[in-house]
Amino acid sequence: MAKTLVMDHPLIMHKIGIIRRTETGTKDFRQLISEIAMLMTYEATRDLELEDVEIETPICKTTVKQLGGKKLAIVPILRAGLGMVDGMLNLVPSAKVGHIGLYRDPVTVQPVEYYCKLPEDCDKRDVFVVDPMLATGGSSIAAIQLLKNRGVKSIKFLCIIAAPEGVEAMRKAHPDVDIYIGALDEKLNDHSYIVPGLGDAGDRIFGTK
Repeated sequence: MAKTLVMDHPLIMHKIGIIRRTETGTKDFRQLISEIAMLMTYEATRDLELEDVEIETPICKTTVKQLGGKKLAIVPILRAGLGMVDGMLNLVPSAKVGHIGLYRDPVTVQPVEYYCKLPEDCDKRDVFVVDPMLATGGSSIAAIQLLKNRGVKSIKFLCIIAAPEGVEAMRKAHPDVDIYIGALDEKLNDHSYIVPGLGDAGDRIFGTK
């Protein structure tokens, strides 16, 4: 089974504590989401393949490491996932970016795809699916299945706040996908909001209600 990793880095924990606060405004919230995503990407890319390459320094020739293996792609789940992209691109600027849009059907409560645009060679890349909140897991499960249906085999999922119910659902649906979590919260409430959570991440990133 793939791994589930909850971050314990002091900077991530500190920044998550700030975005939870009601008084944190849109500008700061958006900036902090980006910073947390960048720090989480540092951890999520720890096992990327390296290869040796010979270079010339101002002093002499030497052998150094560079990234080898597959190229990367970042796929945010719209719309809140967009808030994590810039921070991740700060570390992996050559990554391509795809987008998956899903909404929840009010009758069936199941996620419905309304937009999907992926890099043409997405199936040949290591793909990072990102969404700040993992609540019920419905959207992330559907997004990952959509990628698998298009031939993508190497997938990791990054979220900033997760509920145990969402993690369990993800593990059952996609046991082969690594999950990176900024903070694992207590539970979901009756409205499927994460407790204690931080409210609606999309509204807080974009300043909407």
